[in-house]
Amino acid sequence: MTFSQNSSENPLQIFIATGEVSGDLQGALLVRALYRQAKEIGRSVQITALGGERMMRAGASLLGNTSEIGAVGLLESLPFILPTWRIQRRARRYLQQYPPDLVVCIDYMGPNLSLGAYLRRHLPYVPISYYIAPQAWVWSISPQNTARIVEMSDRLLAIFPEEARFFAERGAKVTWVGHPLVDLMRDAPTRSAARAQLGIAEGTIAVALLPASRHQEIRALMPVIFQAAQRLQAKIPEVRFWIPLSLEAYRGAIARGIARYGLRATVVGKHTQTVLVAADLAIGKSGTVNLELALLNVPQVVVYRVNPVTAWIARKVLGFKIPFMSPPNLVQMKPIVPELLQEEATPDRIVAEALALLCDPQRRDRLLEGYAEMRQCLGEVGVGDRAARAILDLL
Repeated sequence: MTFSQNSSENPLQIFIATGEVSGDLQGALLVRALYRQAKEIGRSVQITALGGERMMRAGASLLGNTSEIGAVGLLESLPFILPTWRIQRRARRYLQQYPPDLVVCIDYMGPNLSLGAYLRRHLPYVPISYYIAPQAWVWSISPQNTARIVEMSDRLLAIFPEEARFFAERGAKVTWVGHPLVDLMRDAPTRSAARAQLGIAEGTIAVALLPASRHQEIRALMPVIFQAAQRLQAKIPEVRFWIPLSLEAYRGAIARGIARYGLRATVVGKHTQTVLVAADLAIGKSGTVNLELALLNVPQVVVYRVNPVTAWIARKVLGFKIPFMSPPNLVQMKPIVPELLQEEATPDRIVAEALALLCDPQRRDRLLEGYAEMRQCLGEVGVGDRAARAILDLL
């Protein structure tokens, strides 16, 4: 298929598949970029997606909402097997009935590998682009999954240089586009504007708490993070907490946690980036938000836990080992931000790391220097548009 500047053909049909809160964010940025780039070449697009509300607001038609059905871990994934299967079945029926011109997979390894295998069997002529590939290049315990990603992808769009190298060495056609969060930073408010918007008084030490973007994290992470916050505010009277909601469904559980631990905390519904910019420190789960904090130069303590049975199986049976968990450390493969994983994720350890970053200027400066070095590996502004152009070029 070739493009014409004055084409009057039917809209290009693009199907995007992703899951969880982070996938919905990345998908929304891509949806907007695809509309922009299609307009540049004189074409219209129609985008159907498995994703969340952000993608829908960006202009995608949702076939299924997958933002709340993700999990990390073996036992943790069990409750989502049936909902995921139902949405996958709906997607396959849709694709069979309305074959798209192009499919884009974003992260979400298990469901997207299954979808890719289905497409290769039943719709082999439909090109597939894998954007933000699962981090098999860091911690995959199954080389087969890496091979399946390479096999299903007509073009793999890498967000990290090391990721591009890894997949290229294994036979993938790779384009390094940079990390989409670089684009998101263009619209970030200034620190003073963010603090004014949130009503943060002068002299207040603002700490962002980021306990959950998945259901399992409400149970496994929120209590230990809130216990640490309780101890921190007892040590530093000037501390106040702001908690941005990743999903509205978590508001009730977070409000109950705030009351239980007596936290001086404010829950913020729709201004996550404002909370992050305004913060002197963040304490939160491992995930995409760690990279956003790094790009905003906000010191952070990263915490993660899974079910102890899951951890035991991963370590003892599967031999699962990871060098790091949080994206800032993975980019450089060195400890830029403190990570407290599993047994190390205790309130006392969290408080100790938090106090060090708040009270020790040298420790804080070392972390910020690490951020600056890491930033060089994330590419230049325009990531979304580069990714959209590479995707449309597949046609």
